[in-house]
Amino acid sequence: MEAENSPPATGYDAYEKRNSLTGEISHGDHGAETELKRLLSTRHLTMIALGSSIGMGLWLGSGLSLASGGPAGIFLGYCLAGSMIWCVSHSIGEMACVYPLPSAFVQWTGKFVDRSAAFALGWSYWFSYCITIANELQSANTVIKFWTSAVPIAAWISIWLVVIILINIGVVSVFGEIEVAASTIKFGWIFVVIISMIVMSAGGAAYDAVGFRYWNEMPFTHGFKGFLSVMPTCIFAMSGSENSGLVAAETANPKKSVPRAIGSIWLRLSLFYLLGSLMITINVSPLNQDLFGGGGTNASPFVIAYRDAGIPALAHIMNAVILISVISTGSISGYGGSRTTMGLAYLDMAPKRMQKADKTGRPWYGLVPTFILGGGLAYLNVSESGSDVFGWFSNLTSLFTLFGWGMICLSHIRFRLAWARQGRTPEELPWKSWIYPYGAWWGLILCILLIIVQFYLAVWPLGEAPSAEGFFANYISVIVIVVLWLGARIYYRGSWWVNLDTIQLDEGRRFYGDDVEKTSTSGVRGMAKKVVGAIFN
Repeated sequence: MEAENSPPATGYDAYEKRNSLTGEISHGDHGAETELKRLLSTRHLTMIALGSSIGMGLWLGSGLSLASGGPAGIFLGYCLAGSMIWCVSHSIGEMACVYPLPSAFVQWTGKFVDRSAAFALGWSYWFSYCITIANELQSANTVIKFWTSAVPIAAWISIWLVVIILINIGVVSVFGEIEVAASTIKFGWIFVVIISMIVMSAGGAAYDAVGFRYWNEMPFTHGFKGFLSVMPTCIFAMSGSENSGLVAAETANPKKSVPRAIGSIWLRLSLFYLLGSLMITINVSPLNQDLFGGGGTNASPFVIAYRDAGIPALAHIMNAVILISVISTGSISGYGGSRTTMGLAYLDMAPKRMQKADKTGRPWYGLVPTFILGGGLAYLNVSESGSDVFGWFSNLTSLFTLFGWGMICLSHIRFRLAWARQGRTPEELPWKSWIYPYGAWWGLILCILLIIVQFYLAVWPLGEAPSAEGFFANYISVIVIVVLWLGARIYYRGSWWVNLDTIQLDEGRRFYGDDVEKTSTSGVRGMAKKVVGAIFN
């Protein structure tokens, strides 16, 4: 009788979920459950992936890169870094669909690579998020100086820190809407930047036509070493792209949301980084003293281009967009830091309390320490030059980022090896990266090479004499990672690699039933959705 009343057997029954209280069996989405609330949709994740990492690394740091590397140096730097983050994003996409966990790549590293590596990655990345908060806050101060310097630096830092905190202590859906709005502004504005700067460079400005004059006169301002010095800033500008992996844990349907977000990566790379950097190289001289890090106003090259073109209105709007960008990036860094500590707690590498979230999904035990440290570091800018602080923090963050991206690619490689070794096929995956395995290996190899490049630049810095102080200021991140890794190795002991044959592939995995988001739309709106889907996918 019991067999007659049971549902027909399907391939999905192996993944059924029984409610421990009612005994009912669910064939819908389940798995990878935490105290976070799945309140974000495909729209949120796509826009966060599209614009959340567009902050001061691009808008301000590109000025430093232009002066150090020249027009060709900055453009090629973004091309190289872009190829890497595209590969990293594909690795994130495939794994985030299967394992949408709070700290994403930290927990993937613990599952597929090594617990010690996960410990080093998790805590170093949490510190990186704190550094990014500090960097964005000091950059907001630099942006404000374009309008006024009457207000003390500490006051501006305090004001913007409060704004970032308020964004993060709301319900996660509110955070998502704010990030969508900020990304929409950035995405819309980049088209204005591209069109207007092409017109300006062609002669429609207060100065003569520029075209590719600076490319012809000085493509590389400091030769090959200058090009290498651009890479840390390019990496820093793209850091945060991996946040889509974290946000997947709070989306209603990662199987639908994550591929769409990954599909938007090419738009961000081409519009913001490649075309954006190209626009400043055909309008702003790399010798301009007003560039960020120079002896003048320390402004964004985009603002300088509009100001020198005699279009002050666009210069002011550009500065306002940059301010929105840095606040947005600081906000999502607070989000990332708090979710990273939660993931560490699930790995028993942080206090168990950090697993907890309140009834609206806010992980207070992760949010509070993240903002205390990030906000505290921001006040270093009170007594130091903004460009100096930017240089320190961006070098620290770029090395942590390279370590994180490398671990993501390595986790992806070992995940696929374990998947195949345990008799599973790629067709069973919710979403497959079409550039695997070449993309994952390219990303991993580039990360290793760039960590070596930064060692070279730390020992023999551009335009400075070698010094122990300079080396530790620029390479301390690697030392921190190594110390954390070795300390964890001593504590955890065991083998250096997780055994691929013993990995529990279904532990922490998300299983999918019917689509929980409405997808059928007819008429003009339906056609628009199909067009957008074609662009992103």
